[in-house]
This record gives sequence, structure tokens and C-alpha cells, in this order.
Amino acid sequence: NTSSDIEAQEAALPTVSFSALSSGLGSPIRWKLLREVAMGDGLIIVELAERLGLPASNASKHMKVLRDAGLVVVNRAGNHSIAPGRLVSKAEGVVDYGTCLLRLGGRS
Repeated sequence: NTSSDIEAQEAALPTVSFSALSSGLGSPIRWKLLREVAMGDGLIIVELAERLGLPASNASKHMKVLRDAGLVVVNRAGNHSIAPGRLVSKAEGVVDYGTCLLRLGGRS
């Protein structure tokens, strides 16, 4: 990848509005789910629920809010991830949504 390739990829990503970020991150549970997704490898709802000790139905409702806000994507197999090009550092859980750079940090 050249720097112009990376710049073109970044320009193609829509900026997530502050309003969407606020609604998506308005719950400590969603913050924790987002951290798990950012630092994981395409996780399904059951895996996310198990990691946080939540009922799968509760995790599913929170993940829908994150998807609707544009903070996560889901593939046909049901694996949730951060949209390609947004994940700056998987190891540190750093995600770039355009309006802000989230540092989700280590697991707690």
C-alpha cells in the first residue's frame, strides 16, 4: 500500500456523526462490547455475551444499537467487526470514526 492508496481508502469511509457516536456509546455495556469487537476476530453474539457475562438477547440488543450507529459491521455469518479501514490498532483497541479516535484500551 502506498500513502495515496491509504489516503483514498480513508477518504472513502464516511465519518460517523457525533450524534451516532453518542447514542452508540451511551451505555457502559456497549462500550465493553465495542472493545471486544475491536480487539477480537469477528465475534458472534454468543461469544460476545459469554465474554461479558450477559444473556445473548441483551448483547444482541446492544449490538443492534452499535450497528445502527455505524460503529460495527456484521457479515453474513453473523460475525461482528469494526469496518475495514477504521481499526487503527487491534492490540490497543484504537478505532478511527472520523469525528474522533477511540482508544478502547485493554480488557477490564
